[in-house]
Amino acid sequence: MVTFLASLGANVLVTDIKTREELADSLDQLKGLRNIEFVLGRHRKEDFIDKDFIVKNPGVPASSPYLTLAREHNIPVETDISLFFMLSPARIIGVTGTKGKSTTASLIYELLKTRYLAFLAGNIGRTPLTILEKADANSLVVLELSSWQLEDLAEFKASPFISVITNIFPDHLNRHKTLTHYIEAKKSIVRFGIKESIAVLNADDPYASEFAAEAKGKIYYFSMSKNVNGAFFQDAKLFFDIEESPIINVSDIALKGEHNLSNIAAAVSVAKIYKVKNNDIQKVLRSFAGMPFRQQFIREVRGVSFYNDTTATMPEAAIAALKRLGPACILIAGGMDKGLDYCELAGEIDKQAKFLVLLPGSASDKIMLGLRVKGLGVRVKEVASMEEAVREAFGVAKSGDTIILSPGAASFNLFKNEFDRGEQFNQIVNSL
Repeated sequence: MVTFLASLGANVLVTDIKTREELADSLDQLKGLRNIEFVLGRHRKEDFIDKDFIVKNPGVPASSPYLTLAREHNIPVETDISLFFMLSPARIIGVTGTKGKSTTASLIYELLKTRYLAFLAGNIGRTPLTILEKADANSLVVLELSSWQLEDLAEFKASPFISVITNIFPDHLNRHKTLTHYIEAKKSIVRFGIKESIAVLNADDPYASEFAAEAKGKIYYFSMSKNVNGAFFQDAKLFFDIEESPIINVSDIALKGEHNLSNIAAAVSVAKIYKVKNNDIQKVLRSFAGMPFRQQFIREVRGVSFYNDTTATMPEAAIAALKRLGPACILIAGGMDKGLDYCELAGEIDKQAKFLVLLPGSASDKIMLGLRVKGLGVRVKEVASMEEAVREAFGVAKSGDTIILSPGAASFNLFKNEFDRGEQFNQIVNSL
């Protein structure tokens, strides 16, 4: 965002309550740019009342007193997503949900680019403003959208042309407070559509009907098991709508894991809406093995396999990893709680893991409580760092064992973010 605005010749003031030392890596990326002023380690009221407009980070809640101050002085508050919606002529495909949105967005992009000039951006770690000059009215832009970004976008009453909702589970309740508020934020993806808009919904998700009620245009459904008017699986084959012959057999799909069948069906539904040919769909599904940090195989050391699932920041995601990569695995889990329930995860750990290494944090405390309630059948070791976690896990592992990093929790007490957590895991594993 800063690079984009500076490249246009704007005078940019960057303010953050984090210090220069805490932001060292980010600041290094801005070296050499002109017309940038920094106010770090604090916010100043005057910086929010004498600017042309303010661009907020999605992590900053709309209720911030500084943003309230800006609005009181009629200073527009934008985001990179709102600016892209405002400035880009491209057709936008938005993808949201609690689990699988990065995988689904990436797969949609891979499928669409076989026929169109397509781009991928958003919550996946790439601001869409970097593609403004490249994307024209004939382009397709796939945006992964978080609940925070959608909450911001609701202020501008904007929704994508095609909206894809993968699934809904309780998440980010430390910010949204209730599941109802979380779902309301997600509904913004369809709420401001037009009659030509398209919603692609999960027929297997209990909240699909709520999104359907908000949708303004045509609705496609996808499913792991039901015959619907989108992509669906039956008898280990992928079909679309009324086509009689299957598109592909499950055994030929590179992306593994039962939970990924739903993501594949969502992505293929969008591809078929845009008339991507079956042979192109087959080629992509045979080669697309998934995203980094999502149940990703890293390496084998002395017969022990290591998997990195650091983006599992909620219990349900860790459960999916255990079901796919267990039983009798060694699990590295824990971190900070987002106001979620860990009882089911504790039960799955007790069933699938033979050894649990717990990183520190409030979510770890909940996991331990759940295990104690169940009788603590699994051995547990609490550690203070990723280095210690990997060493402890490898120390008890035998040839043929699987070690999984699948925290089921947020990372911000020990790491910059979940990707920093995953990078540290990879570095330590690769040093063994």
